[in-house]
Amino acid sequence: MEGTRLQKFLASCGVASRRASEVIIADGRVKVNGKVVTDPATKIVKGDTVMVDGKKVTPESSKVYIMMNKPCGVLSSAKDDRERTCVVDLVKDVNARLFPVGRLDYDTSGLILLTNDGDFMQKLTHPSYEIWRTYQAIVRGVPTQNKLDEIEKGIELEDGMTLPAHIDVIGYKGKNAKIEIVLREGRNRQVRRMMEAIGHPVIELKRVRLAALELGELKPGAWRYLRGKDFEALFGTEVAKKMRLI
Repeated sequence: MEGTRLQKFLASCGVASRRASEVIIADGRVKVNGKVVTDPATKIVKGDTVMVDGKKVTPESSKVYIMMNKPCGVLSSAKDDRERTCVVDLVKDVNARLFPVGRLDYDTSGLILLTNDGDFMQKLTHPSYEIWRTYQAIVRGVPTQNKLDEIEKGIELEDGMTLPAHIDVIGYKGKNAKIEIVLREGRNRQVRRMMEAIGHPVIELKRVRLAALELGELKPGAWRYLRGKDFEALFGTEVAKKMRLI
């Protein structure tokens, strides 16, 4: 049977990444032609009606890719039941159903991407793609080289050993150090937990780079559309071309 697998169809509608769409499907939130479907391999063909949480979804006619400097005190979410400000609320006059790619903690600032392209989200968030994430932080005290070496080699957290990371002291703020740390995984509050584990808790944290894509001088709360060179910075020229991003 020809057609598009259901989780891929939902991703093309900007509902979520393919992986997240599988969870939505398994939770019984999707109906195809009026019937609940829980198999992500279900094929969607022309003329089918697909609904998520009671709302009809259709593939986005144009893809939108945005980079934002998320301020502290803003949720990395499309909506919030408690009506707190979300990153999507800061994007005005864009006619697309946007979702953040990954997340930054409520009290962390810096580079976050938003899009309605589920495949794009999948490639940036799936562990197999190993997108490097670079953060700068003010930490309490000044870590010794031995402490930095622990981070470099990988450190044991409650959810397992971290992958090796790059870390350097790049400056000082009074008696505290400014560090830059580069990770190739994205666990919940990972930088904060790693620095806490070596006795130097984070005071301020900001993400400044994804792969080779730099936040640059974008002000807190400001955003801009991604351009061709940005996609190359994220994926490399060949992969960006294969994804038809450039």
